[in-house]
Formats: sequence, C-alpha cells, structure tokens
Amino acid sequence: MPLIKSFEELDIWKRGRLLCTTVYRASRRDLFVRDFALRDQLRRAVLSVPLNIAEGFGRRSKREFRRFLLIAHGSLAEVQTCLYIALDLQHFEQEEFKMLYDESEELSRMISGLVSRLEA
Repeated sequence: MPLIKSFEELDIWKRGRLLCTTVYRASRRDLFVRDFALRDQLRRAVLSVPLNIAEGFGRRSKREFRRFLLIAHGSLAEVQTCLYIALDLQHFEQEEFKMLYDESEELSRMISGLVSRLEA
C-alpha cells in the first residue's frame, strides 16, 4: 500500500470537501438565507469536517491525526443535527435531506474506520 503524502490524497478529505460544497449550495435558498443562525451553524459545522481532517494529517503524528479525526466526527454529528432541524423547518425536501444525511453518515463510517485503524 503506497504511503499517503498529503491530505488531498485521503478519501475522507475528498468526501468531506464534497459534502461541504454540497451543503453550501443547498443552503443558498431563500428560506435558509433568512434563517441566518441555522445556516451559519450548519455551514461552520460542515466546513469543520475537511478542515480538521487536513489539520490533523498535517500534524504528522498518529495521535494528533486521530484526535482531529474525532473532532471532525463530532462536527458531522452537529451537521446531522442541523440537517434534521432544517428538515423540520421545511428548508429541505425529504429527498434532499436524505441525500445529505446519507452522505454525512457514510463519511462518519469512513472516519470511524480510519480512527479504529489508527488505534491498532
């Protein structure tokens, strides 16, 4: 298995980046624009995911990388909660919510798997 040299090579970073841009686009709608607090919280939480993955990798320490992955994982739980609230407030249709939630859940599993491998 080749050694990963930069965070840009990590699948979890790529997925986090994609989720981030998808959520940013989805939160441009009129209802979201008027709900500044929820939109801002959702955007900050989703932005935190790829940022923490990159920062943790950049620390060049297995222990530090694991710590930042756990922070990213926590941010994903925050994203998921914001998605539920946005759905409850009808900022999303059910199918768009499901797509975003499912993507966040898959990324959560990927991060958990990497954390487990780093602990081994």
